[in-house]
Amino acid sequence: MSETPAVNTPATPNRRSHVPVAVLCGGLAAGMIGLAYASVPLYRLFCQVTGFAGTTQRVAAPSSVVSDRLVTVRFDANIAPGLPWTFEAVSMPMTLKLGETAIATYRATSTAAMPTVGTAAYNVVPDQAGSFFNKLACFCFTEQTLAAGQTVDMPVQFFVDPAMATDSDGRRIGEITLSYTFFPVKPAKKRVAAGAVDAN
Repeated sequence: MSETPAVNTPATPNRRSHVPVAVLCGGLAAGMIGLAYASVPLYRLFCQVTGFAGTTQRVAAPSSVVSDRLVTVRFDANIAPGLPWTFEAVSMPMTLKLGETAIATYRATSTAAMPTVGTAAYNVVPDQAGSFFNKLACFCFTEQTLAAGQTVDMPVQFFVDPAMATDSDGRRIGEITLSYTFFPVKPAKKRVAAGAVDAN
C-alpha cells in the first residue's frame, strides 16, 4: 500500500516580525525629510565658515592688523526676475590695504506701484577670496521693503583679511568682485492674517 506523500504547508508569516522593519523604514523616511529641510541652512553655514563658492565671512570687529599689500575691490549689483526694482553699486572700485576697513554703498529703487519686498544674496569672485572677505555690517539676507518709487542706499562695511597675503591661493589674488543679487519675497499668508488680527 503506497503512502500519500506529505505536502509542505507554507508557514503563516508572523505579522509581528514586520513591525521593526516598518518602524525602521518610517524612521529613515522621516530622517530624509528632516535632512532635506536642514540642507539649505546647513549648506549656508558650511559656505559661511569655509568661504566655499565665494561666500564671504561675517565678523564682529575690524582687523587689528593692516598690511601694505593692496587689493582692488569691485562691486556688482543684480536683480532676479520678478522684482520690480533697479539696483546698482554706487561705490566705484576701491584699492585697499589688506586689513583696512572700508564702506561701499549700493542703491535700490522700486519701480512698482505698491510696496514690494526683496532680499539679497551675495558672493565674491574669485571663489578663493570668500574666506578672506570679512563683512562687519551688510544688508544681505534681510528683507528690504520699498514703497512705490522709494529709493534706499544700503551700505556694506568690510575688510580683506591680511592672511590672504600668505595663503597659497590668496596671495595670487589682486582683484575681488563683491556681487549682490536681490530676489523677490512674496508676502506670507500667515503674516497678512496676523496683521489683520492685530488691526482689530
